[in-house]
Amino acid sequence: LMGAVANMAPEKFAGIIAAVPFVDVLTTMLDDTLPLTPPEWPEWGNPLESAEEYQWIAAYSPYDNVGNKPYPPILALSGLTDPRVTYWEPTKWVAKLREKTTGEAPILLKTNMAAGHGGKSGRFQRLEEIAFEYAFALKVAGKDAV
Repeated sequence: LMGAVANMAPEKFAGIIAAVPFVDVLTTMLDDTLPLTPPEWPEWGNPLESAEEYQWIAAYSPYDNVGNKPYPPILALSGLTDPRVTYWEPTKWVAKLREKTTGEAPILLKTNMAAGHGGKSGRFQRLEEIAFEYAFALKVAGKDAV
């Protein structure tokens, strides 16, 4: 969702936190060797069997629709061992955003090398991640001193 809205209306946001974002939808849904792709076809559509569903996915797929425009500050978070949203999706999305943006806002990527889809385990490790996200949100909202 956050990848799609970043493309559709970047000017509406002071910043975007994209936690384990499913942003390369078209490539993922075209790869029937990924274990989670075939079960997801009923929800997302099967671009291998339907040209119409291919066009639907291509129309909103965040990675495929990054444009030459100013993007707001973005923090993309991924987990190295995430089986649902592979770490390379947000990585290549951030690279394309950095290449295409016409603005000066930071576009950041944080890959947790010891976590999967749900972030770090353990109460204090999870709180550390939440604090990091809050710090980013406060910074981009103009609240440097809290």
